[in-house]
Amino acid sequence: MADRVVHVIDDDEDVRQSLAFLLSTAGLAVRVHDSAVAFLQVLPEIQEGCIVTDIRMPDMDGLTLQRQLGELRPGWPVIVMTGHGDVPLAVEAMKAGAVDFIEKPFDDEVLLSAVRSALARHSKDSEREARTAAVRERIAKLSEREREVLDRLVDGKANKVIAYELGISPRTVEVYRANVMTKMQADSLSELVRMALLDGGVRR
Repeated sequence: MADRVVHVIDDDEDVRQSLAFLLSTAGLAVRVHDSAVAFLQVLPEIQEGCIVTDIRMPDMDGLTLQRQLGELRPGWPVIVMTGHGDVPLAVEAMKAGAVDFIEKPFDDEVLLSAVRSALARHSKDSEREARTAAVRERIAKLSEREREVLDRLVDGKANKVIAYELGISPRTVEVYRANVMTKMQADSLSELVRMALLDGGVRR
C-alpha cells in the first residue's frame, strides 16, 4: 500500500484540508482535487490508489465521476461521502461499484478504516491481475498438444485416460505433462490446476 495515493475530491476547501491532514497524519499519501472535472483532467498522470469523493458537487457529482472512472480506469476503489439525506444516492453509488460510503459528519477512525480497507483490496486486485497476466503468457507459450494435456489434467483426468483420448501412449503423456509443469512454472499438480483456473478459467 506504500505506493498508493488517496485522492480526495471535494469542492469544500475546509473538507479537503481536514481530510488531507487526517490521512497524512495516519501515514497515507494524499492528493486533493477541488472538483471531479479537475481530477479527471489529471487522471492520466496521477498515481494509482483510492478515491474519496463527495457525492454532491457542482459541474459533476460523485456518481457521474465514478461511472466515468469505471470506463477510464476500472478497478480503482471509490469511497463516497454523503450528507444527511443522500443515502439513496450512496446506495446507487454502491450498486455502481463504490466500495463504501460514509455519512458526514463521520468519525475519523471510520474513514481511516474504510480507506485502508479499500487500499488493501486494490493491492490484492492488482496482484491478482499481475498473476493472471503471467499465467496467460505461460499458457500462450504451450504447444497445441500441451494445451490439450493441460485441459485434461485440469479436468482431473488420469494419464491413461488422457493417452486414450489423444491417441498417444501414457509415457508420451508423462513427457507432455512434465513439459507443461516446467513451462507453467508449477511445482505440483494442485498448483498447476490453481493457475489454470485463475480468473474463472483462464485456460479456455
